Amino acid sequence: MKTQGWTRRAFLAAATTASAVGMIRPLRVNAARVIPRKLSPNEKINVAGIGVGGKGLDDIMSCRRENIVALCDPDSERAGEAVYRNKNAKQYADYRKMFDEIADEIDACTISTPDHTHAPAAYLAMNLGKHVYVQKPLAHTVAEVRLLTKTAAEKGIVSQLGNQGHCGNGVRELCEMVWAGAIGNITEAHIWTNRPIWAQGMAEVPPEEPVPATLDWDLWLGTAAMRPYNKAYVPWVWRGWWDFGCGAIGDMACHIMDPAFWALKLYEAESYTVEVVSQEGMTPLSPPVKSVIKYEFPARGDMAPVTVYWRDGGEMPPRPEGVPEGQQLGDGDNGSLFIGSDGFLTAGEYGGKARLLPDEKMADYKKPDQTIPRIPGENPYRHWLQCIREGKQSVSSFSYGGPLTEVANMGNVALQAQGKKLEIDVKELKVVNDADANRLLTKEYRKGWELPC
Repeated sequence: MKTQGWTRRAFLAAATTASAVGMIRPLRVNAARVIPRKLSPNEKINVAGIGVGGKGLDDIMSCRRENIVALCDPDSERAGEAVYRNKNAKQYADYRKMFDEIADEIDACTISTPDHTHAPAAYLAMNLGKHVYVQKPLAHTVAEVRLLTKTAAEKGIVSQLGNQGHCGNGVRELCEMVWAGAIGNITEAHIWTNRPIWAQGMAEVPPEEPVPATLDWDLWLGTAAMRPYNKAYVPWVWRGWWDFGCGAIGDMACHIMDPAFWALKLYEAESYTVEVVSQEGMTPLSPPVKSVIKYEFPARGDMAPVTVYWRDGGEMPPRPEGVPEGQQLGDGDNGSLFIGSDGFLTAGEYGGKARLLPDEKMADYKKPDQTIPRIPGENPYRHWLQCIREGKQSVSSFSYGGPLTEVANMGNVALQAQGKKLEIDVKELKVVNDADANRLLTKEYRKGWELPC
């Protein structure tokens, strides 16, 4: 890692990471800067928002019962509503400058930037001892995900992935049904979404347009290579470009794949395979307009080997035999379907409305007793903030959300591996049957924005 592009405070914090220290003269950090501040039970938490337009506005305003002390966004127009509603918060375009000037005033951060900026912002914040709530997907690459997961554990901060459904009652009911044997041994699962609902499959770089006066384009690009501005990148539509987003998988997998990942205990698998069944429209610049991706997981404890299919672009799973056409799978456009030795079970986008199929099978079904604790109000923000006060980890901390995002993002690795079936070693985080594919686990960083992964 190089100092160029990082403030001195940020660089000193990052230098505590072994992989960074190997490239520079070792430096020690004042412990007060890297150990989270202890809070009393009734004390308000000082929260900063990094990326406060769009979903970021919802994220930071969900912390409004605390002290919102800073707002950071390279687009002052997008940040306008957050600034208007938090007039006492300090304003920044560059989160590195924010931490350099007022790190001691911040306890926690929401990070709601485009995918390619999640990792550098969260890595810096955690190295400064700040608790973090990071929107999904946790990071842009698989290697970044592993870096953030490791850093959160090492720094002792309270982390949470922004897959809010994981705090819901619905996914808990689904897990309890699966674990109680509602449909026997599950050997197949299907996960689908109507995303992308933005442009994908672009084959050409759009022409240069004038940069809006309200946008710092260089800061927005962050880790990505410099390129001319075009409105085809911002806001929101950045998801359809590999350099900035993770496509439909990045937008929805941490939501819709979560029920299967939890209920089927996929986090216990030490290895798995991933391959592309079909895709349409992918280019070197952009994810496909639709795809079907197949994962195969070995047995996990008392759970049978299972094949999991990811489908996007409106691709639907085959309707199970005996389930009438008029009976809805999932929520319709999004959902999951489980196929077991004793029947079928489906659930919605966040694991809600878990039910047996055909519908009449639910008429006499008695749901099992609750065995998974419920989250008060099913509110992920209050849960994260309460965990900070109590010094405990959230239910979707990076120790859970990291492995979930790794599996999801491996779908994009498979897409870019040109049709090869990849064998994944989870512990070592590597593709064991294709050395060249390992380069797809990480990416090139613009000078001054490098990360140790």
